[in-house]
Amino acid sequence: LAGFVGLAVAEGLGIPCIGAAMWPMTPTRAFAPPFLPMYRMPGWANLLAHRAFERLAWSMFGPALNRAREQVFDAAPRRRPWRDVPMLYGCSPALLERPADWPAGVDITGAWALPAGPDWQPPQALLDFLGAGPAPVHIGFGSMAGIAQATLIDAVGAVAAGRRVLFHPGWSGIDPARLPPGVFVLGDTPHDWLFPRTALVVHHGGAGTSHAVARAGVPSVVVPFAGDQFFWARRMAGRGIATTCPAARLDGARLVQAIAAASAPGMRAAARRTAQAMRGEDGVRTAVDRLLGGAARRLDG
Repeated sequence: LAGFVGLAVAEGLGIPCIGAAMWPMTPTRAFAPPFLPMYRMPGWANLLAHRAFERLAWSMFGPALNRAREQVFDAAPRRRPWRDVPMLYGCSPALLERPADWPAGVDITGAWALPAGPDWQPPQALLDFLGAGPAPVHIGFGSMAGIAQATLIDAVGAVAAGRRVLFHPGWSGIDPARLPPGVFVLGDTPHDWLFPRTALVVHHGGAGTSHAVARAGVPSVVVPFAGDQFFWARRMAGRGIATTCPAARLDGARLVQAIAAASAPGMRAAARRTAQAMRGEDGVRTAVDRLLGGAARRLDG
């Protein structure tokens, strides 16, 4: 949402500007806007939905933005948002192919990954757990907190009845003492270190987590809550590397069933192929190269 502000400041100061995001926002016929729950529409309808979403966003934020532009830059009001802004998307081509109808200056660079720092060391208790048996299932939904605690505890318990489980409470507020014995509760752990050591990851489908799981070469169960999470759930399912179970319908039986489906040999093989395809990506370096190569341009107002 702060993107409009950045564009207004760049225009007011007359400096080059380029957008950067971890989900695609440039209008296209290839897919609907990631923040709308639409799927499998014809190309003209996808493009229309992008324009409608653009108008909706402008109707919500445009009036306040125009008042600020007038106060700060003495600028005349805009009737619509900026279009055709150069963009860099920190997405992997393995999950999102570049649409053919995107204009020049809009690029998919590969995922922007933050690897574990050189000073980070895994806790010994975590190493002991990982070494004590088969690779576990990791369950964690980050900052998502839309599942009732009792429901989530029951779901974790159902999985733990047949699999070793790592559980990251995130913002769920769950007291670890309420979890079944044998579930290992861990704090924030670098995904690039942890996920390759798991058998499967249950996650919310955020852009960063989805790319981290795909890069690790393990299948996943995506439990989308809101926003672009449904978009990435569809992308991963379409690549044959994930099953999905929306958060609103999550329970123990459904989660166990989804994990069993995602553990199938074919899905594990597809996950390994996807990881291999992503292995040569260096999204951060590619983005920097695009910037230094003149991807940004001045806004024309």
